[in-house]
Amino acid sequence: MVAPTSPRFHLKDLPAQLGVACLRGLARLPWGLQRAVGRGLGWLLMWLLPARRRAARTNIELCFPELDEQARATLLRESFRDLGIGVFEFARAWWGNVDAMRATVTIEGVEKLRALQAQGRGILLVSGHFMTLELCGRLMCDHVPLAGMYRRYRSPAMEDAVMQGRLRYASAMYPNDDIRGAIRHLKKGGVLWYAPDQDMRGKDTVYAPFFGIPASTINATHQLARLTGCAVVPFFHRRVGDRYVLRVGDPLDPFPSDDTVTDATAVNAAIEAMVREAPTQYLWIHRRFKRQPDGASLYAR
Repeated sequence: MVAPTSPRFHLKDLPAQLGVACLRGLARLPWGLQRAVGRGLGWLLMWLLPARRRAARTNIELCFPELDEQARATLLRESFRDLGIGVFEFARAWWGNVDAMRATVTIEGVEKLRALQAQGRGILLVSGHFMTLELCGRLMCDHVPLAGMYRRYRSPAMEDAVMQGRLRYASAMYPNDDIRGAIRHLKKGGVLWYAPDQDMRGKDTVYAPFFGIPASTINATHQLARLTGCAVVPFFHRRVGDRYVLRVGDPLDPFPSDDTVTDATAVNAAIEAMVREAPTQYLWIHRRFKRQPDGASLYAR
């Protein structure tokens, strides 16, 4: 488990530190203003980040072949709009006030988590990389103590910001290389929030379909369930107008199986269902399919 640290100064990390300081200030703006600025920021990012725009466009084309060109272009624009708003959602979750969101949030299925906890089982709460991830995680912490897993940042400023921000509401944070800590937490009956939907380089991955396309998928979900007996539970979250909707799904069953690909497929199917509920709020700029079994690339250089 990582404990909160005092901010560290590194001259070469100055741009990141200035960015974090800026976000801390922006986190205190009125929510209506944040959303308006966020929409503009999203439009700006769409044109300032051409490689990410191309990756998002490719992902949308691969995952929604049934949409025509105009519909895919609309989804692309709206995804960058929600990306810009999401920057402020992250900032508000880490450093701002979320009372306005608490007043309108809808939470469904939290009793499923309490029933599992009453049985003494740990819970691996599985979600995806949505722009509402941090804010909805903070809102869920009002009802169930959550710990989280995360990938370490190379930037000390970002590492410090993530730790200090998340530990305002999360009960603990475990780097993805601290598997023992995560196992101990789950064996004690804790709830661990985890988003396994990115292409993580390493040996502990398998190829499993995501929107029908082979995707390199980390098998930690299977391993944690096998080693701890925890329940694996999908966590849906999205913004609907001015409201936030959080929903706890049914535990994946049977899970774990004897086959890592079968389990990775089940996890990817649950995250795909989440994406279909809130497609504009998913992090399409990540090159989810950058590694293919035959070594081919699905993305333009």
